[in-house]
Amino acid sequence: MDSKLLRLPRVLERVGYKKTQVYELIRRREFPAGYKLGRRAVAWNSEDIDRWIHERIAASRDAGATK
Repeated sequence: MDSKLLRLPRVLERVGYKKTQVYELIRRREFPAGYKLGRRAVAWNSEDIDRWIHERIAASRDAGATK
């Protein structure tokens, strides 16, 4: 997998959440934190985001299997 740095708009597009939802999940340690690139620039590792997405899919399938 090629790792890339993703800025917030791309992260939001990939996960389908709004900015406030992402930052609330980060605060609760349920979403990967970004890396500070500068005073006002933050980016996320694409592999961290992909892993988070795959974990959500797996958890959803596991929950569906127990019903």
